[in-house]
Amino acid sequence: MPSNPLRLALLLGLGLILLPGGLRAALPKQDPTPQEPSFTGRLLVASPAMGDPRFRRTVILIVRHDRKGALGITINRPVGERSLATLLQAMGDSSAAHAGSVLIFAGGPVQPEVGLVIHSADYDRQDTLAVNGDLAVTASLEVLRDMARNQGPRKALVALGYAGWSPGQLESELARDDWLIAPASAALVFDTPRERVWDAAMATLGTRP
Repeated sequence: MPSNPLRLALLLGLGLILLPGGLRAALPKQDPTPQEPSFTGRLLVASPAMGDPRFRRTVILIVRHDRKGALGITINRPVGERSLATLLQAMGDSSAAHAGSVLIFAGGPVQPEVGLVIHSADYDRQDTLAVNGDLAVTASLEVLRDMARNQGPRKALVALGYAGWSPGQLESELARDDWLIAPASAALVFDTPRERVWDAAMATLGTRP
């Protein structure tokens, strides 16, 4: 079975959702001209002044930010938990016992058929995209297999879809105070209870909600 791109099958309420595609396929080739400033590896935090109720208290890990735009994955919108066995068996991989489970997140409104695994930087494959020194993203079925064999990243979450901004769009939203920029850490991304992620991100700014 091909290991790239990541193909997840998730049974979420109404039926079986097949998620073809992967991070590198979803992203345009990176612009070699640096974006100044670049917010790659930071958190985009909905400000208390956010006017769109769909994004209220949303926290997004910025995976890429350059002159071509920005891409991020929401980390505080869980939609369910599934066993690794369920995910892998749905992809036709039933050759071995698979242990453990993962929390599934609504990563954003763009390409919700694409599955992405945010994980700690201790795990690295050829198709892994480094986000910062603590965090990375992999879009390969092999990461799930490795997780099931207890050979995967120390910390991980699975997201469906992502948020995207065209050139200059994110900067415009920041200028009108829709979002704030906060530091990203593995502890906040993986360990903080999801209902407290927004408050914890705001606290890193010394800002009271």
